[in-house]
Amino acid sequence: QVQLVESGGGLVQPGGSLRLSCAASGFTFSTYLMSWYRQVPGKERELVALITSAHLPTYSASVKGRFAISRDDYEKMIYLQMNSLKPEDTAVYYCHAALPGWGQIYWGQGIQVNVSS
Repeated sequence: QVQLVESGGGLVQPGGSLRLSCAASGFTFSTYLMSWYRQVPGKERELVALITSAHLPTYSASVKGRFAISRDDYEKMIYLQMNSLKPEDTAVYYCHAALPGWGQIYWGQGIQVNVSS
């Protein structure tokens, strides 16, 4: 079965770093567009970063220069390295997989990131 399992979240102080991981299984990972989204209560889920099957990344303006998305197609993993964290980065972060043209879309269960002193 298809699975996306996030890990690496938790509590960190402002200015600190975390690395989120997402382990994928049950689909042809290397062909999918992979993304990280985040959501806070009362707000819509927003795109944080994406990385194409050609390993080309794109970032939202709010995290550009601080976060880095990467993927390992052999291990079927994606990562989100988060540096210089701010309180406004606090959210539930979701791993996302999509295959444009085929209508395939998968979500992880989400993982909490809290940035607070």
